[in-house]
Amino acid sequence: MLIDSTAMAPGERAEAIRQVIWSSVVRVEITHQPEPQLIRTVGAISRVGPLTVCSVRANATTVRRTPALARDDMEPSVFVGLQVTGSSVVVQDGREAVLQPGDLVLYDTTRPYSLLNRDGIHQHYFRIPHAELALPTRLLERSTAVLFSRRDPLADLTATCLRRIARRQARPAASPGHGLDAAGRPGIELLRALITARVGDHRAAFQASDETLYLRVMDYVRAHLGDHDLTPARVAAYHHVSLRQLYKVLSRNGVHLGDWVRSQRLERCRAELVAPWAGHRSIAAVGYRWGFPNASHFSRAFKGAFGITPSDWRALHTGGDENLRAVDP
Repeated sequence: MLIDSTAMAPGERAEAIRQVIWSSVVRVEITHQPEPQLIRTVGAISRVGPLTVCSVRANATTVRRTPALARDDMEPSVFVGLQVTGSSVVVQDGREAVLQPGDLVLYDTTRPYSLLNRDGIHQHYFRIPHAELALPTRLLERSTAVLFSRRDPLADLTATCLRRIARRQARPAASPGHGLDAAGRPGIELLRALITARVGDHRAAFQASDETLYLRVMDYVRAHLGDHDLTPARVAAYHHVSLRQLYKVLSRNGVHLGDWVRSQRLERCRAELVAPWAGHRSIAAVGYRWGFPNASHFSRAFKGAFGITPSDWRALHTGGDENLRAVDP
């Protein structure tokens, strides 16, 4: 669902926005700071697996879930707010958190809360049912209106995952056919680990950390695909686990690390070889950039994977050899 207040008559904007939010996200009272004709709200609301995702840009507002609204029949849920630009304040349970870009915060729909956006809203909001998060109520009550700073590595990883989901869900191509629904579960698991680590419940934190080890390992490997010294020993050491534990968690998820890294590196090479911005790079340089220091080995590996040499692949897509246009890649 897309929201664009500029398509509405000025006098109808506040009520139209309220109806959309009430029916699709959560029942709250929304106070718009500017005059009706100045109200500007643009956003997208969608479901990504168990997550309800709401990405919004708007001018100054105050949002309140009142005591009466907190007793409605909505499924008990928590919200995660991810600040994109500007700043905002979340107030709940006698605490308040001031968010800057990249920060996260939680608030619970079963109790009153306030969202103060004096300079406007630019956030991604994620609604997660309590049942999906599967954490004790006592932990959630200690986690509301607590700042999860972007400077915290686990918070940054969680925010990165959620940000990617929010950005993709707003695109027309984002649909179950593109596999986006499956991304909701990793986001929830990372959030569970973040909450339990923050409130100091070591038993729950250990369990959540173990459940998210695979996600953290794969995120790390993706970020370091171009490193020539990306070895299983290095990955295990970074995550403070033994090689045996690393192999066990990867095997449980059907991943052989060496094969996976090799295939991903080749896919990155294949994309870069035909990218307009990389046309000045030699084939050997592209291979080296993605972990293939030996040009001959890179060429053989590329042909073995795709049935065509790197030079022919580039020529096929850049018009370097008209004869290659008849080749079926």
